[in-house]
Amino acid sequence: MQKNDMAVIEITDIGVNGEGIGKVDGYTLFVKDAVIGDKAEVKVMKAKKNYGYARLMRVIEPSEDRVEPRCPFARKCGGCQIQEMSYERQLAFKAQKVRGNLERLGGFDKELLDRVTEPILGMDEPFGYRNKAQFPFGTDRDGNPVTGFYAGRTHDIIANTDCALGVPVNQKLLEIILEFMRAEHIPAYDEKTGKGLIRHVLIRFGFTTKEIMVCLVINGTKIPQSEKLVEKLAAVRGMTSITISPNTRRTNVIMGETYEILWGQGFITDYIGNVRYQISPLSFYQVNPVQTEKLYSQALEYADLKGGETVWDLYCGIGTISLFLAQKAGQVYGVEIIPQAIEDAKKNAEINGIANAEFFVGKAEEVLPEYYAEYARKHGGENARADVIVVDPPRKGCDPALLETIVKMAPERVVYVSCDPATLARDLKVLCGNGYELEKVRPVDMFPETVHVETVVLLSRKG
Repeated sequence: MQKNDMAVIEITDIGVNGEGIGKVDGYTLFVKDAVIGDKAEVKVMKAKKNYGYARLMRVIEPSEDRVEPRCPFARKCGGCQIQEMSYERQLAFKAQKVRGNLERLGGFDKELLDRVTEPILGMDEPFGYRNKAQFPFGTDRDGNPVTGFYAGRTHDIIANTDCALGVPVNQKLLEIILEFMRAEHIPAYDEKTGKGLIRHVLIRFGFTTKEIMVCLVINGTKIPQSEKLVEKLAAVRGMTSITISPNTRRTNVIMGETYEILWGQGFITDYIGNVRYQISPLSFYQVNPVQTEKLYSQALEYADLKGGETVWDLYCGIGTISLFLAQKAGQVYGVEIIPQAIEDAKKNAEINGIANAEFFVGKAEEVLPEYYAEYARKHGGENARADVIVVDPPRKGCDPALLETIVKMAPERVVYVSCDPATLARDLKVLCGNGYELEKVRPVDMFPETVHVETVVLLSRKG
């Protein structure tokens, strides 16, 4: 096959990024927006020796798993990758994605996975679930400010204020900001030139408290006539926090390193289960509160705490899992690299009257090994121990030094919460090659309509 060739293919598989896979005379084509079971006409856009990438031109015979996307921009926007796929099929795809990585990269056999894998936890309503959204701003061809989401694999903004995954109030807030920018001639940031003021807006919404946060990320230190914008935003029911976060760097990093309060307070609060959390603009907080409660409840169940255990929670963020665990543990230690998140974690422990949780600022792969070495020095060579270690790392997974220290500390159980099945499989292979065995695996669909999936895993120490 060559670039611009047309072909009619049957979609027989799904790639890890949700693209449909079909073959023409043995030549594999990856087709975005195609669903298993589709018969489709496609156009080759990029041709390699043994495979290529094609654009879906038209669906000749739709799959029984194909549905009409709720959002008219679903194909263009990079936010959703599989909105054309029925939710039941999405769940099956994600469960298989986790299992495929554990088999292929982790080396776990099918019989074991049949035994330990529990059904994926999905949602009753897989839309409108995000409590957080970050919208980039730009300028259209007529010079008007626009906001929305980036088109897939680009920084071209698809103008849309009504995202199907977000909460309804987002649209109202975005329209207020756009109207202010037009009225006061406030320019949007231009990535190419580094000029313009409004870069992004971060919106957070408390599903339980109904509190709203708006944080404008700006290429400067202040917004001209900001009092007019504040007046309009503050009138929205539930508004609790209006802030700005200066970010003058030529970077793809969205948030600045600090924020300034324009109105209200510098945080909102919300609940997961019966634990209350204080969330600032720079805090990491799971974006799907309905599924987060399921995810953390699963982690708590796997931890199997009886009341006296010592637990380490690594990559603890603002203490979300730590405080869940502290309700049933003897002592919990949380580690997180972001100082503001640790301040929030300490505050969250105080808010909830939790006295058995202690938090440390630093890289988990440095804090835990240093603690282990220091403990041995102070206790005549005796090894530091933990009953349970919980890890919830970023996509890159756990650092080798951290995995080595976990093995040395020899906890009875390791609960691994993962947002990337590939790095999960890699790390589990290391732990299971050093005295641990796979006990339970449960995928959790935190991000419906996208290809992403979380997984909770229980490992137990052999012998």
